[in-house]
Amino acid sequence: MRALRKLFSFNGGVKPAPHKAASIAEPIAIAPLPERLMVPLWQSTGAAALPLVQAGDRVLKGQRIGAADGGLSVAVHAPSSGTVLEIGPQPMAHPSGLLAPAIVLATDGEERWTELEPVNVGGTPPDALRDILRDAGIVGLGGAVFPSHQKLRPGAHGTRTLIINGAECEPFITCDDMLMRERAAGVLRGAMLMKHILQAREILIGIEDNKPEALAAMRAAAGSEAEVVAVPTRYPAGGAKQLIRVLTGIEVPHGRRSTDYGVQCFNVGTAFAIHQALDHGQPLISRLVTVAGNVARPRNYEVLIGTAMREVVALAGPRPDTNRYIMGGPMMGLPMPGFDVPVVKATNAILAGSPTLFPPAPPEQPCIRCGDCARACPADLQPLELYWFSRARNFGKAQEYHLFDCIECGCCAYVCPAHIPLVDYYRYAKSEVWAREREKEAADAARQRFEFRNFRQEREDSEKAAKLAARNAAAAAAARAAADSPAPSATAAEPAEPAAEGQKKALIAAALARAQAQQAAAPPRNTDDLSAETQAEIAAIEARRQEPATTANIAGGDATGTSATPTAMPAAADKKKALIAAALARAQAQQAAAPPRNTDKLSAETQAEIAAIEARRQQAARLPPEPAPEPPREPPLEPPK
Repeated sequence: MRALRKLFSFNGGVKPAPHKAASIAEPIAIAPLPERLMVPLWQSTGAAALPLVQAGDRVLKGQRIGAADGGLSVAVHAPSSGTVLEIGPQPMAHPSGLLAPAIVLATDGEERWTELEPVNVGGTPPDALRDILRDAGIVGLGGAVFPSHQKLRPGAHGTRTLIINGAECEPFITCDDMLMRERAAGVLRGAMLMKHILQAREILIGIEDNKPEALAAMRAAAGSEAEVVAVPTRYPAGGAKQLIRVLTGIEVPHGRRSTDYGVQCFNVGTAFAIHQALDHGQPLISRLVTVAGNVARPRNYEVLIGTAMREVVALAGPRPDTNRYIMGGPMMGLPMPGFDVPVVKATNAILAGSPTLFPPAPPEQPCIRCGDCARACPADLQPLELYWFSRARNFGKAQEYHLFDCIECGCCAYVCPAHIPLVDYYRYAKSEVWAREREKEAADAARQRFEFRNFRQEREDSEKAAKLAARNAAAAAAARAAADSPAPSATAAEPAEPAAEGQKKALIAAALARAQAQQAAAPPRNTDDLSAETQAEIAAIEARRQEPATTANIAGGDATGTSATPTAMPAAADKKKALIAAALARAQAQQAAAPPRNTDKLSAETQAEIAAIEARRQQAARLPPEPAPEPPREPPLEPPK
């Protein structure tokens, strides 16, 4: 006969009324298949799963419809066969009422399973078994929904003791009690599988002593494979740290984990889900839910994940004055924002509330510093100090008093004579600290991106400068090489220079001759209808056009090869003057023969302006023409050196 294990105690705790007898009077029932299932993609403490299906896809029962995204995420599966209606934000099972991504299925009633593959546990490495559990969507079913494949990693010093938590200390909740009564063999098989993965030495199953039927069933199933221990009934004996303290005497301090001391703790529902996933290949698509509170027939139901809470409570017959639903128990439960939120993996109970069953809390009164909260705290904290610092938004001091060691059990608020909702203040402080941490992480990430951008720009600038310096060095080297190379001899180019110069002069002379021939063959311009000034300008232009030929003859000789004489210049000037005089004479004759302008219809000012213009034209006609400018003389050629 096995010796009795020595039990230890933890500080604080309370003993509220259990209210458990009504929901264990009948065995577990299977909830009917609903017409519509809303499966949230976020059902664990990690990131939401990534959808693997689209609207309109046909799915089978147990088919994976969401893949794990990260180490703390798990997969999501179709609870029944049907069609995907939509994928989008839906109300969460949370007091905030916020929306979260979910997959909405329309069930077809056929309940056709996908192909299930049991696992050969003995021939599969522990790492592969953990991956299988992640893809099966296994999480902690005690309420924390922490991914089980992460908790099944042994600590640095290995795992000595595996604890299976069957305490279930909160009032009204009996799903674990009924699971151990009716499915004790499956729970024990799951515990043995976890012992194999963790390589643990012993298994301890802790059950409160107010569950005699569960104790008997588990002891019968365990035999010599595990030790079933009855622990005193006191809330919150079902907390992980409190149960470890009671069974082993190990008190896990602040900032440490139970795995550092070779101990790991799992819920009985998690053990049964691991048995189904490895031995039958069945993913986590349903769970036991206690329906109690303001209902006619409290009972435990096996409910598909994604079923609306309204449909589950309807099975137990809610009373007319039901005004709210609470997910969980009265101590740590969360009020739901509506009746249509879905059942998720964290839903261990649904309590129908009413003003009679759960009357409104009395008004909050000032704290009288009685210290009852500190005496009742099972985590050995100072709830009074945490309350003041949280209320004053001094979150740094609240963290110094180990704010995050609070398990939110509600013992402090239960015994507070001032009716202060202490747990609400602690949750608010935790959410603010988490929000600030996220903002800090985002700011650090932005700063790192900015610094990396500056580093990249500096690196690109230095690379460009190095390339430019290399090109300049190559150009300088090429210039030095060209300067050091011997120049071609001048004697080789001298014979070709006179020939090129003579050819150039011949081309210039031929072009001048063609221009003179074209000018001589052109018909005379009709200048009779032009004014005297315009005709004089035309004559001057004609004279200037003839000057290049004369200059060319003076500089280099005419086409016949005879030299030009100085007497050619006065002859050209006299000819130009004669042409200008003849043009002026023709203009004056045309002006005299023109009929006088009819200025009678013009004003006096206009007639005066016309007379002044005519006078200026006559005066310009009487002036002698300006002598044509002499052509520029070329400087004398220098004698050869």
